[in-house]
Amino acid sequence: MTDVIVERVGALGRLRLDRPKALNALTHGMVGTIDRALDEFSADPGIAAVLLTGEGERGLCAGGDLRGLYESDGTAFAESFWRDEYRLDARIAQYEKPFVAVMDGITMGGGVGLSGHAAHRIVTERSRIAMPETGIGYLPDVGGTWLLPRAPGELGTYLGLTGEPVGAADAILCGLADAMVPSRALPDLLDALSALAPDAGDAGVRDLIGRLAREPDPAPLAAHRSMIDRCFAFDMVDETLAALAADGSDFAAATRDILLTKSPSSLVLTLCLLRLGRAAPSLEACLEREFHASLAVLDEGDFREGIRAAVIDKDKTPRWNPPSLDAVDPARIARWLEKRAAPVFPESRTGAV
Repeated sequence: MTDVIVERVGALGRLRLDRPKALNALTHGMVGTIDRALDEFSADPGIAAVLLTGEGERGLCAGGDLRGLYESDGTAFAESFWRDEYRLDARIAQYEKPFVAVMDGITMGGGVGLSGHAAHRIVTERSRIAMPETGIGYLPDVGGTWLLPRAPGELGTYLGLTGEPVGAADAILCGLADAMVPSRALPDLLDALSALAPDAGDAGVRDLIGRLAREPDPAPLAAHRSMIDRCFAFDMVDETLAALAADGSDFAAATRDILLTKSPSSLVLTLCLLRLGRAAPSLEACLEREFHASLAVLDEGDFREGIRAAVIDKDKTPRWNPPSLDAVDPARIARWLEKRAAPVFPESRTGAV
């Protein structure tokens, strides 16, 4: 039982995440299966494109297997899992054949890692996309600190700190998706992709998607863009909270309330990573930094407590340490950015010198 259905349909290599009861949460075994399937598809001259979808009616992938991380002893399991997962995310970004990801329904965390770096990212009217990690004492990993800083203005900072989910229009506005295809047209998409000529390339896939795509409704975040850009432009979380308090709008007040429920340490770490990601030379550089920070927050941060409150006990009352933003030690956050294990990528891949 691999939890990933790998098949060939005409000229299409299909990857179907198959843990619908767990919202297709990504396990270490699934990462390996996908990687091996990409080897096979790459070597097959008859494969024109690869399509990633999720089984069930609820979503593509709700993220990584949090229970497995919580129940692991130390960080050895997490190090192995994240190393392979991040390498897969980077591989998808550079895959030699057109890679199409359908973010139908819930797509969060690790699901964004599998889809957000694809060459062709499709959303539907049912899409709910988020990087909600600060709410579980973690950070927007899987290349989130590469994707989010490249959203217009400070929209990515807003999404990374609040963890708020967005629909199709906002996902496209924020650069997390490319086109909206109605869910009823997904069977047509599958049929058309499977009928592609082997040499169709990205241009052929893009043209096909364009014929099925529709304009989404107006993006809700666009109406709040000026406030978001103003209030999230700071490099200190407390300055953002103060700006939201001074704004006076209902949206700003609600946003501030959301931030106050998150792990204070994760907020500070995430903002630091987003700012570093803005100047990063490559996706791999961001993934490398996320890897070491992830090991740190699992080992000594709020991550295990966040998983406990959200997944294990489900009491929704995490006890953050420290409990307030003013008690977060900047030196501790700085230590979390230091290398803690062997690198994920060679320095030539990250752009390091």
